[in-house]
Formats: sequence, C-alpha cells, structure tokens
Amino acid sequence: MKAIFILWLRQLKRYWRSRARMVGALGQPLIFLLAFGFGFGPVYHKAEGGDYLQFMVPGVIAMGILFLGVFTGIEMIWDKQFGFLKETFVAPVPRYQIILGRTLGGATVAVMQGIVVLLICLLIGFELKSLWLFPIALVFMLLIGLLCTAIGTAFACVLDDMQGFQLIINFLVMPLFFFSNALFPVQELPNALKVLVHLNPLTYGIDGLRGALSGAGEQHFALDLLILSTITFLVLGLASFLFSRIRL
Repeated sequence: MKAIFILWLRQLKRYWRSRARMVGALGQPLIFLLAFGFGFGPVYHKAEGGDYLQFMVPGVIAMGILFLGVFTGIEMIWDKQFGFLKETFVAPVPRYQIILGRTLGGATVAVMQGIVVLLICLLIGFELKSLWLFPIALVFMLLIGLLCTAIGTAFACVLDDMQGFQLIINFLVMPLFFFSNALFPVQELPNALKVLVHLNPLTYGIDGLRGALSGAGEQHFALDLLILSTITFLVLGLASFLFSRIRL
C-alpha cells in the first residue's frame, strides 16, 4: 500500500509542476462548452429539448477527464525511453501495485480536472440538482478517470513511440467521445448508432454523471455503476497484465 501511495503522490506532483499542461487540458472542454452550449443551445430549446447547457455539461466534464486520463500514458512511454521505469522495476514491489498507483494518480488528476470544469460551468449558469447527489457524481468521475487512465496505460505498455501513441489514442478517443451520449440524446438516434452508443462504456459514465448532477439520466445509478465499474476493472486488469509483460 505504501508503494501505491508513493506512486499516486508522484503523479499528482507531475501534474502540479506542469502548469502549461493544466491550462491546455482545460482548453478543449471550454471550447466545446462555449461553441456547442451557446451555439446549439437556442436550437435545442426551440426543439423543446429544454436547457442544452444542463444536458451537455456532464458530457463536457467527462470529456476533460477522458482526454487527460488517456494521455497520461505518454508519461509511461517517456519513463521507458529515459530509463526511469527501470528504477521502478528494481523496487521490491509487485508490478500490479505499480500500475495501480500510477492509474490511481492519473485518475485523481483527471477528476481534479473534471471538478475545475464543473466549477467553471457553475459560473456560467449550470445548476446542480442536489448537493446530496454530488458524492455519486464524484464516484462516476473517478470511475471514468480510472477507465481512461487504464486505457492509456494499456496502450503505453505495448508502444514505445510517442508519436505513434498520440495517433492511435486520437483515433480511439474521438469515437469514444462522439459515439456516446455526451452531446446529444440517444432516444432519437438510428438503431445502428444506438448500438454503438450502448457499446461505449463512456455512455454509462456520462449517464450516471448526468443523473447525479442534473437529474436527467436515462437509467438508474445502480445499472450505470455496475456496467461502468465492471468494464473499468476489466480494462485495469488488462493494463496490469500488459504492464507485467514489459521487458526493459
């Protein structure tokens, strides 16, 4: 447990030292919030969909967590290239604890990012349904962070090139985000697209987050939590397996 805590703390220090990364990670969610929230908001309202800002804010929060969590895998590739990972491997610690500490650290940073995005959204007009449901929102944010960090870590375990990692992750991240319920309701989609949306684990994280923050979730918290946590732990197990096979 001590090793997990040390690696978790190391990830937080890395993030805090990179001020440019902190500012840059906020840019994309805020652009989406301003462009879609205020651009499509009147159209969504005229179509009797309600307040679009209330609908899309959970998706924008998940977006901030998604991008920051997945791209933490670059740090592992950096550590492999410059030999820092060897120093970690020589420590008398099981590798699953190493990967768990790194993943928890990346997920914590991603959740912090999500909270910052939420605070900005509150300033521009988003309204929480209930403060009592906010802890449930934090649970979903943490699970989304763990899932995305584990995905980035799994790819970083099998890749050694930063440019190749960025290309593959971009190819994966954009479908994960756009083929979810982040920006549009699922009910009126074509059946083929509905299947893709419901196969996307991010959909269940956003639905649970939307239900906790704005009360507009389509499913019960328990079902979203069950599906998301199951997929998250499966991906985390895969990342741990791939990490155990790294040979430096």
